[in-house]
Amino acid sequence: VRELFGLASDKLGFDLARICFDGPEEELAQTRVTQPAIFVHSVAVYNLLAERGFRPCLAAGHSLGEYSALVAAGFVDFNEAIELVGLRGRLMQEAGRKAPGAMAAVIGLEADILAGLCRESGETVVPANINAPGQVVISGSVKGVDMVLEAAQKAGARMAKKLKVSGAFHSPLMEYACAPMRERLASADIHGGRMPLVPNVTAELEKNPETLRELLVRQIVSPVLWTGSVKTISAFGVCKIIEAGPGSVLAGLCKRIDRELEITSVGTLEQLDSYC
Repeated sequence: VRELFGLASDKLGFDLARICFDGPEEELAQTRVTQPAIFVHSVAVYNLLAERGFRPCLAAGHSLGEYSALVAAGFVDFNEAIELVGLRGRLMQEAGRKAPGAMAAVIGLEADILAGLCRESGETVVPANINAPGQVVISGSVKGVDMVLEAAQKAGARMAKKLKVSGAFHSPLMEYACAPMRERLASADIHGGRMPLVPNVTAELEKNPETLRELLVRQIVSPVLWTGSVKTISAFGVCKIIEAGPGSVLAGLCKRIDRELEITSVGTLEQLDSYC
């Protein structure tokens, strides 16, 4: 794990481990730092699982998590991926400055209803994360998000709350990041993987490296189809899922999507020892 953090720091040009373990929290919360931090943590956990015999049959990741899933599936190596993640974080942070926006979580309304409310607002605002039945995150201009939150509450949403984020991720306001990301991805060493991946943009099994290359660009401004992704995973025949990385948010979402799935979160040494 120390070696991974060292490699990442060399590629990123700053001491990632120091910020992760010592702070300050305000620096860790910056998108350009948060994204590499979560990525390195997730890959480190996956590597430790693999050393103990864990052999998955497919991979998927939520938003940034798609990059650690690509590493786990063998489509790209760690050194290439950390450069891509570092660039993605910087570009998305800059996009948030150039086109300020907001995101909000809405509980109790389905994605199609929220999509309609977004259109009716007349503003730049879209469903950004289709996380689980009745749990959707919207993203867009501050005015648009505020309008949709008000409309959602009138439509019967159980909860509608703004999120602490630095930009309107997975919305058209991230367009600034797409061209530089496409240029860098064009030269990235993305090759055939060991297993299929379920990308956020399509929520379908994918093995073609060139398709994945383009989907990584589209992902920046497209919704994360997590509900569809988990349904695809389940339909593939998967009955056990490991969430590798910090926290257990995805485990909770997966259980809401398919109660038959067995899900374990592994993000600490204690959880690793308990699982393996």
